[in-house]
Amino acid sequence: MTVSATATAEVLLPIEEPARAIRDSRPLSLITCGSVDDGKSTLIGRLLWDTKAVKEDQAATLHRDSGKQNDLGLPDFALLLDGLQAEREQGITIDVAYRYFSTDRRSFIVADTPGHEQYTRNMATGASTADLAVLLVDARAGILEQTRRHATIASLMGIRQFVLAVNKIDLTNYDRARFIEIVHDFKEFALTLGVKQITAIPISALKGENVVYDGRASMPWYDGPTLVETLEKATTRSNQTVGFRLPVQRVSRPGESFRGYQGTVAGGSVKPGDSVVVLPSGMVANVTKIVTFDLVRNAAVAGDAITLVLDRQVDVARGDMIVAIDSQPMTGRGFDAQLVALQPDGIEPGKRYWLKSGSRRQRVTVEPVSQLDLKSSKWNTADKLGMNAIGKVHLTFDEQAIFDTYEQNRTTGAFILIDPDTNNTVAGGMITGRRSELGGIHKDDQRVLLSLPADLAEKIMATALFADRRQDVDVRHTSVGRAAEILADLDE
Repeated sequence: MTVSATATAEVLLPIEEPARAIRDSRPLSLITCGSVDDGKSTLIGRLLWDTKAVKEDQAATLHRDSGKQNDLGLPDFALLLDGLQAEREQGITIDVAYRYFSTDRRSFIVADTPGHEQYTRNMATGASTADLAVLLVDARAGILEQTRRHATIASLMGIRQFVLAVNKIDLTNYDRARFIEIVHDFKEFALTLGVKQITAIPISALKGENVVYDGRASMPWYDGPTLVETLEKATTRSNQTVGFRLPVQRVSRPGESFRGYQGTVAGGSVKPGDSVVVLPSGMVANVTKIVTFDLVRNAAVAGDAITLVLDRQVDVARGDMIVAIDSQPMTGRGFDAQLVALQPDGIEPGKRYWLKSGSRRQRVTVEPVSQLDLKSSKWNTADKLGMNAIGKVHLTFDEQAIFDTYEQNRTTGAFILIDPDTNNTVAGGMITGRRSELGGIHKDDQRVLLSLPADLAEKIMATALFADRRQDVDVRHTSVGRAAEILADLDE
């Protein structure tokens, strides 16, 4: 039985699910974002309240802290998220607040992110790990610039599932025409971001309509899913889209007879007997053993913390990456990226920063190329990026760098920039590709592909002929089958 929420409801019964419902074991990570005062904290508070995630002592504290309750006899749900004193005094969200709740079908990790422009960097932090974004819009105000900024950052962070929650619909007398207008405006903007998976829901976070319980009593014209029903059906992002990736965090040598390489698998899977390559050196080896803290494994997948043992002595150090031999990341000294500037001084052209990606830290020069105009949704030429700017840049490294595109792998395609003078994190970015003018496997490039024995290739690369051109050459160790595929691709 489904019980509709009404303006006078104080006790709401849980939704009865079919007996055959199967619980999804993978938690869904989501963020709420949007402009200030759109009701993000209230929405999450309502989710926690109606899914019975608020314990009795928390509820008592909430009633006490709420002071005068609203006309519905309910506490201030936003206080479940706004824990900082400054947040409660000003009635705004400043920091990212993470909360956990679950239904009979699934568990969730939700991040409440700030709406004010000066806290955009906090919103970017929450989006970096999310599978889905709930974008709130005040039904009275419609789509604002900060709404566009948050949607853009979420899409840059690889989020492809959006819920457009048109909140405070009750304050427009449940105006269906207004809801349709806002949905149309957002979908037009979303096309410029390449976002197509959008579920639009009219809600009242305060009253709980179309959040956990349906709002048909007030909105008979809406027959779509509630917010919780949408979240239960959403998909989680996978790190299996690329081959095996192990950023090395530590080399373990507890004794003379053991040498292992420790880290968290950032993509794909591995098992004993697999051939791998150590980057950037290019040394090839085979996996003999996969060890965890308490046992020997016969396989490891993305997210597993492991110690990898190889069949030969190879030079591996912290910051190197061990990868599948037939599915390697990009290597080179020049990459294209998109980033969000996080500090008042912005990004200075030509300045050398520290770039940190995983356990690897390298010197890099940043050249701004363009900046996104959130009002026109166009990329305009820019030679500097100010605070909160979203820009495209060229990255030039002092030595070989290793990346996947962010679209393929969030872990090996993301980075932060650190100012060497202040040690402040000045930007967070995503790799979009290797600089085309520096080569790579592209059908349009003028290039020569040589298939050589590994030892001979290394000797040729060590000669004076390539002393000043090493960054222009892409050396890839591949299996015979993969080499045949590349050659067939070139012949097309």
